[in-house]
Amino acid sequence: MSAEGQEIEAKFYIRDLNMIRSRLEEVGARLVQERVLETNIRFDLPGARLRAEGRVLRLRHDTSTKFTYKSASTNEKGVLSREEIEFVVEDFEKAKRFLEALGYQKLVYYEKYRTTYALRDTLIMLDELPYGNFLEIEGRTVDDIQASAAQLRLHWETAIATSYNALFDRVRKAMKVSIQDLSFAEFAEIKVEEIHLGVLAADV
Repeated sequence: MSAEGQEIEAKFYIRDLNMIRSRLEEVGARLVQERVLETNIRFDLPGARLRAEGRVLRLRHDTSTKFTYKSASTNEKGVLSREEIEFVVEDFEKAKRFLEALGYQKLVYYEKYRTTYALRDTLIMLDELPYGNFLEIEGRTVDDIQASAAQLRLHWETAIATSYNALFDRVRKAMKVSIQDLSFAEFAEIKVEEIHLGVLAADV
């Protein structure tokens, strides 16, 4: 849905995903991908140079395995835009060893469940992470994304201008925990509140 080679999206914290699913049905959204578990490893150079520059190198497995590179992002009216290069690879473990052989190191491992819908000229992703639920809207333009957010009755001013990994850092700092991986197993006994994430819910 994004412009070729460009990721354009807005992210929102959601308290009630079932209510959002009902709203998606009301406005005629089409289910594109049923709920699937994503496992991700974000890689970086020694000294975390990519992260310091706002860039991302990621290996992901869901229904396939993909390499993704993202440039540093810009923020326009709460919508993040960045260059994105993504392609499918055959084997997750081989791809991991390939990066490690080049000197890249694991920065963080993270998991989420994602369900994807199409609404007008946008994709709507319902994301379940170990520390809470979110919605991402991806489209070709800021106007398209804002229109879909309005249809779903989301509060636009609550859009989150940061990554899931940055939110993970907030949680670790706020809750004073030393968890290394953003996994459901690690968070099984941890209850995360909005105050720990530093966000406001968009659906209330």
